[in-house]
Amino acid sequence: MSAWDEAPSTRWRWPRLRVRPALKVLAFCVALGLWQGSAVRLTQLMRPHPGPWAPAFIWELTSAVTVGLLLPLLMTAVLNAPSPRVGWPRFLGIHAAAFLLFTSLHVAGMAGLRHAVYAVLELGDYDLGPPVYALPMEAQKDLISYGLSCAVIALLYEWRERQARALRSAELEGELRAAQLQSLTGQLHPHFLFNALHTIGSVMYEDLPRTDRLLSDLGQLLRASLERTEPTWTLAEERGHTERFVALLAARFGDRLEVRWDVAPGLESQRVPCFALQTLVENAVKHNQDRVGTLEVRIRARAEADRWALEVEDTGRGFGAPSPASGPGVGLTQLGRVLTLLHGDRARLERGAGPEGGARVTAWLPRREAGS
Repeated sequence: MSAWDEAPSTRWRWPRLRVRPALKVLAFCVALGLWQGSAVRLTQLMRPHPGPWAPAFIWELTSAVTVGLLLPLLMTAVLNAPSPRVGWPRFLGIHAAAFLLFTSLHVAGMAGLRHAVYAVLELGDYDLGPPVYALPMEAQKDLISYGLSCAVIALLYEWRERQARALRSAELEGELRAAQLQSLTGQLHPHFLFNALHTIGSVMYEDLPRTDRLLSDLGQLLRASLERTEPTWTLAEERGHTERFVALLAARFGDRLEVRWDVAPGLESQRVPCFALQTLVENAVKHNQDRVGTLEVRIRARAEADRWALEVEDTGRGFGAPSPASGPGVGLTQLGRVLTLLHGDRARLERGAGPEGGARVTAWLPRREAGS
């Protein structure tokens, strides 16, 4: 599925212009103008009185160069007009308005350039012709130029998007494998596994149902880390996975850990990176494991316009304070990279402080419509 097959965004998109590609396009327009000018001149030479050679080249060069200068307008129209399969009214409306602006600026631009060049070369006054005939004639030619240019621009954008998607997919596959390995390594860490098994062993003779649940939670955590191949899953699946992880932590820390959930209705089907919440909750507990009082971890999900936020906040020591956890702390960095690979600049990871001084991490994600 391409960008033009998705639901139209409310945000207006603008093309990115670079100097070297723009100069190459302008050079191509000059070459095209010279080529078309030579064709017009050859047509003139077949007549008994061909006239001077310069006007033919001036006409075509000024027309081609003006089209080249107006290409950003066409690029903007292509970027913001969805596929007709998504929305015909928006598609036709944007292209109709862009074409009217394009042909008006094209006629005005090339007429102004021709007047200036005629004056410099002392060819007299340039006459476009009676507007009642000249403007419809130019509009008909511009319709062909507009359609062909937009088609080429759309194909180039589609090609570039497919190349970027292929590159992101390859990078994301590597990131996902690293995330799975990190998650599995953390769960199989000797201290984690020892503590989990020790907790299970301490209750197995007193509470067999709880022992079964803990063993089941541990097994499903390990299975998810090994078998998960997709980079994302639903928030409901992520919550189920995180609740199993929290159950093992709660069995170890008891009343010293309290987790609260606040998920807005309708967000359970939104997609999140696998193990995102587990990473955030694990960080909160790891950096506050020496806390004497109760550590409260609050997990929230809320919607805002065309995006939504997944937030984890704790009542611990916060960012910047000395932590008992060792290691480089790559969990948040890796999660930020996964968000970028999945959604580009439409997603971001924010770090801050909660109202009680603890750490707060918010992942902003683009909101998907139901059924998409």
